[in-house]
Amino acid sequence: MAKVAIVMGSESDRPIAEEALPYLKYFNLKYEVLVMSAHRTPGKVREFAAQAKEHGYEVIIACAGLAAHLPGVIASYTTLPVIGVPLAAGSLQGQDALFSIVQMPAGVPVAGMAIGKAGARNAAIFAAQILALKYHDVMEKLVQFKQNECRIPL
Repeated sequence: MAKVAIVMGSESDRPIAEEALPYLKYFNLKYEVLVMSAHRTPGKVREFAAQAKEHGYEVIIACAGLAAHLPGVIASYTTLPVIGVPLAAGSLQGQDALFSIVQMPAGVPVAGMAIGKAGARNAAIFAAQILALKYHDVMEKLVQFKQNECRIPL
């Protein structure tokens, strides 16, 4: 079964990060939610990213606000796809995080999503699209999702 990591820089980011969970569940993707900071626990982030593939992860969703270094730092230590979700925080309400995520230097790609809840939801769907290339059952769920006008059935 495909496995996704959702990483957030702070416990306060959990309400937005968890917007992805119903979608990951719908696509039958195994997931783990982790808290670690590129600034406060950089060694932990480096160790996680460097060993993520060995621990069975296939896609990483990284949620971050303000300077939003977490997605880029993770991407610098792994070959796995990293999806960045900018969080609304500070005086710029996530615009700074969005720019940090999408302005990565060449060679360290991070897929950038919308700010906030929509971004977390789209990150889960995008993770499913990536994994559907390998897992037929995920592709079948994506087809159903599109036929259901991009809504998960209640």
